[in-house]
Amino acid sequence: MSALYPLKFKTIYKDKIWGGQKIKTYLHKDFGSLPNCGETWEISGVKSDVSVVADGALAGESLADLLEKYQGELVGEKVYAHFGNIFPLLVKFIDANEDLSIQVHPNDELAKKRHNSFGKTEMWYVIEADPGSTLIAGFNQELTEQIYLDKFNSGHLTDILNKEDVTAGDVFFLPAGRVHTIGKGLLIAEIQQTSDITYRIYDFDRVDDKGNKRELHTEEALAAIDYKHYPEYKTKYQPKKDETVKLVTCPYFTTNLLDFTHGTSKDYSALDSFVIHVCVEGDYTIKYNEEAYTVKMGECILLPKNIDQVELETTGGFKILESYIE
Repeated sequence: MSALYPLKFKTIYKDKIWGGQKIKTYLHKDFGSLPNCGETWEISGVKSDVSVVADGALAGESLADLLEKYQGELVGEKVYAHFGNIFPLLVKFIDANEDLSIQVHPNDELAKKRHNSFGKTEMWYVIEADPGSTLIAGFNQELTEQIYLDKFNSGHLTDILNKEDVTAGDVFFLPAGRVHTIGKGLLIAEIQQTSDITYRIYDFDRVDDKGNKRELHTEEALAAIDYKHYPEYKTKYQPKKDETVKLVTCPYFTTNLLDFTHGTSKDYSALDSFVIHVCVEGDYTIKYNEEAYTVKMGECILLPKNIDQVELETTGGFKILESYIE
């Protein structure tokens, strides 16, 4: 029998110029002496911040070490053949106490050429939103690079950006190339490709505690931006209780929403992939191999590929983002 079991990892906390307190006050995660917490990295294979197993027989082992040792048994044979010893997804919670910078991420081709990295396609699930919260995703009109530059250079960049009103439960899919920013007052779960490459376009002339503005990447962003206008930027889905609802499917990940009032069983045997659960509401217990693993709001758990069937038990209900690679 494999030594693998449902894996929780130690949270990596990051303070940010725009970060707040909701990681602590809403998700009940203690970020210690940091002045704020803008992001938590829950499951990460990014080389500078590789996740470490929090408990069980493999406690203290890094995700990179597990991947090297267990390979397809951990992530699926197809996934391992494609990604090798790099875990392909990064899972975060983000608390925007102020607007994030307006930014864009490169696609695989550009990221490989410039940074020898994967690109960054991502999705957001809004856990909590202050009244009146907004975010930016894409443009509100068809553009060319020249029109974009003219607006940027004349100080009218925000005139061409698509602003969305946001409430809890909203979902946004952000393919690489889509200009975006998370707005003030939003607490978000993010699932993305394993990449930490961001081109910062505009930062609202903010300065840090030393009076310095953050670096902008104006030139680098030009080749990365998708200048097309799309009719919809918010992901449409029909919420349903006690059913698995597909939110996003793309070459990099599939994410479903499980909003259950009672326990259920999951059969993952048809998937050649690991599965990640991100608990965004309530709590539940995973029963596997006569062991019980409790997952609460604000926690994530990785189910290795070799775990085909699990029971999810709950008393008060739960809301989970369930992600894997098809």
